[in-house]
Amino acid sequence: MAAEGHAPTAGDYITHHLKHFQNIDQKGIADFSVINYDSIFWSASLGLLAVFILWLAARKATSGVPGRFQAFVEMLVEMVDTQARGIVHNAQSRRLVAPVALTVFIWIFFMNAMDLLPVDLLPALWTQVYAAAGHDPHHAYMRVVPTADLSATLGMSIGVLLLCLFYNMKIKGVGGWIKELFTAPFHAHGIAAIALAPANLFLNIVEFGAKTISHGMRLWGNMYAGELVFLLIALMGMTGFASMGGTMMWIGHVLAGTAWAIFHILIITLQAFIFMMLTLVYIGQAHEGH
Repeated sequence: MAAEGHAPTAGDYITHHLKHFQNIDQKGIADFSVINYDSIFWSASLGLLAVFILWLAARKATSGVPGRFQAFVEMLVEMVDTQARGIVHNAQSRRLVAPVALTVFIWIFFMNAMDLLPVDLLPALWTQVYAAAGHDPHHAYMRVVPTADLSATLGMSIGVLLLCLFYNMKIKGVGGWIKELFTAPFHAHGIAAIALAPANLFLNIVEFGAKTISHGMRLWGNMYAGELVFLLIALMGMTGFASMGGTMMWIGHVLAGTAWAIFHILIITLQAFIFMMLTLVYIGQAHEGH
């Protein structure tokens, strides 16, 4: 984590934990040649876990008295279905949109929940594996919270954008949707309609872009901030309680980490719910005209 022969500083510790395991060193925030292997691995693994749990619930479902697991999954399904019915009024669309929303909610919850693991647990294990493979352990980077990676959250929001574009064209027809791009929100007739067409197109493009960017950045910002707080709590044991001895350092770290983790459970659940609700809202808007 730090230069060989020197103890890591607080800055070294945080910088190391916030660096991804990448194919190349990133040059700038918009370097599209960079691949974050850790985000891909953990998001894919947790996505498969979410699908497996839903499959397991469906496989074990019974028409009799449900067990706790089935009852819990049924509560989630009913909650998502109720929200979908209130937002997406097209019954045929809900057959796809509601399962997507349910999967998104559980998937994001699992990715967010990785923040509750001790910040040094999986990175330390990865360091040992990386060193055993003959690599420099100081370069064993590993971030385990995919939703704290902006590229991951924007990727999900772009997926929602593609669904919105699909339903815009499906419900309104390709011609009808293109017409709406040039006529809404400033509806006019005759020469005024022609004059306002560029402004309408520009505003619609801005609207789609703003929704997509804010959708991804809202989730990323909250999870990135939570990740930083856990890192600062981990550092507290090395700094804030250092003068009180090793036992007090450990106790202070555990108390602070536990208190924030309990509060953070609400955050990870709320952020998954908000992302799911915005997904439903944006797709629902695609079924409606301006």
